[in-house]
Amino acid sequence: MNAGLRKIREDLGQRLKIYRAKRARARSKATFIGVTGSSGKSTAASLLGHILGGHRRVYTRVLANTIKSLVSTLYKRMNKGGEVDYVVFEAGAFGVDTIRPMAQMLKPHVAVVTMVRLEHFSSFKTLENVAREKRALVEELELGGLGVLNADDPNVLAMASGDTHRFVTFGESETADYRVADINAAYPRTLGFTLHWRGGTLKLETPFPGEHFWLPTAAAAATALELGAPARMVEERIATFVPLANRCHVVVVDGGPHFVVDTAKAPWHSLPLAFDMVAKSGAGGKRIVLGQLSDFAGSNAKYARAYESAREIADQVIYVGEHAHRSKASKADRDSGRFVELRTPKEASDHLRRTAAPGELILLKSSSSLHLERLALAWTHDVKCWIPACGKKEGCQDCGLFEVPFEEHRDFVKKRRNDRRRQRLRRLFGG
Repeated sequence: MNAGLRKIREDLGQRLKIYRAKRARARSKATFIGVTGSSGKSTAASLLGHILGGHRRVYTRVLANTIKSLVSTLYKRMNKGGEVDYVVFEAGAFGVDTIRPMAQMLKPHVAVVTMVRLEHFSSFKTLENVAREKRALVEELELGGLGVLNADDPNVLAMASGDTHRFVTFGESETADYRVADINAAYPRTLGFTLHWRGGTLKLETPFPGEHFWLPTAAAAATALELGAPARMVEERIATFVPLANRCHVVVVDGGPHFVVDTAKAPWHSLPLAFDMVAKSGAGGKRIVLGQLSDFAGSNAKYARAYESAREIADQVIYVGEHAHRSKASKADRDSGRFVELRTPKEASDHLRRTAAPGELILLKSSSSLHLERLALAWTHDVKCWIPACGKKEGCQDCGLFEVPFEEHRDFVKKRRNDRRRQRLRRLFGG
C-alpha cells in the first residue's frame, strides 16, 4: 500500500512539474534553441551558449539532455536571477520517440542538427530511425523558426522541408550557406579554419586538438551569426572557449605526458576521427588507450579492426577492460609491447605511471562506463576510487568523489550532506 501511495505521489509531483514547466515556457520571452545530433551536440550547444553570452543573457543546459532535465530547466532553473534572452538546450535521443516530447515542450525558435549516425544501435537498429528521431526537433519549430543544418549529411539536409521555416546550412559543401575551408590541426597546434558566409570571411582559431571539431564549431558560429551576434565577437568567444571535460579535452602534465581525454562515449564512427587526431599530431611519442566501444561491446570484429587502425598510428596500443582480449593482436605485438592487454583502469594507470615519457601524446578513448578519465586525473590528483565500473553516467570530474574510495562514497556523501545542513542552520540562527 505504501509503495502504491508513493507511486501516486511521485506521478502527481511529476505532473505538477510538467505543468509549471509548460507555463514557464509560455510566459518566457526568451529565444529557445534546441541542439541535437548523433555527435557534436554537447560541444555545439555549450560553445553556442558561450558565444551568445558575450552580448546577451543566456541559460545553457548540456549533458543532462533528457525530458526530466528540460522540465527542471523550464520550471525551476531558467528564471533564477531574472529572465534570460536565450535558452540553449541539448536534446539527446536514447531510443525511439525520446526527442519529440522534449521538442514539443521546448517549442524551439531555432533547431540545430549536427549529424546523423547509427548510435544506440540496440535501440534504433537503422540509420533511418535515427534520422527520424532527430528530425522531430526540426518538425516542432515555432512558426517562422530557423533550422541550422549540416550540409554535408544528406540525412540532415533532408530535414529542410516546407515553407513555414527558414533554413541555413553549414559544412564543407560548396553550396553551404556557411562554408568551411582550410581546416587544419596538428596537436599541439589546435584547430583553425576559415568560415565563408554572406557577411564575409571569419578566421576561426579554436582550443580543440582535432580537425573534426570544425563541425560543432561551425554549427555554433552559424547559429550565433544568424541570431545577430557580431562577427568579431564570434571569433573572440570561440578562441576563449574551454572545451567540455572528457570530450577530447587536453590535460598537460608538467614534465609528463599530454593526455587527450575522450571518455564520454565511443561510438564506432568516432574512432577514426580520434585516431586521425593522433596521427596528425606532431608529438614525439604516441599511445592509444582504448576501453569499451559503445553498442559494440561484445564484437570481436570491431575491437580487432580498431586495433589494426590504432596500431598503424601509435607506438603502443593499450586495451583496458573486460573486452581487452578481443583485439586479435598477434603474439609478436604482445611480446614486443606494441600491444598491452589490461583488465582494470587501475592497472592501466599504474602502467602509464611506470612508462610514460615527457611530452608524449596519450589518447584515452572509451565509453563512459570505465571512466578512463581517471588515468589522466591520477597525474594531478590522489585518485582512490578505482572500481572498474561504478554505474554512474556522469564523468568523474562532475561526480567529484574520485579521491574517496568507492566503498566509502555513501558515508562520505551522507556526512557532507549533514555538514551542509548544520552550516545552514548555524547561519539561520546566527551561529
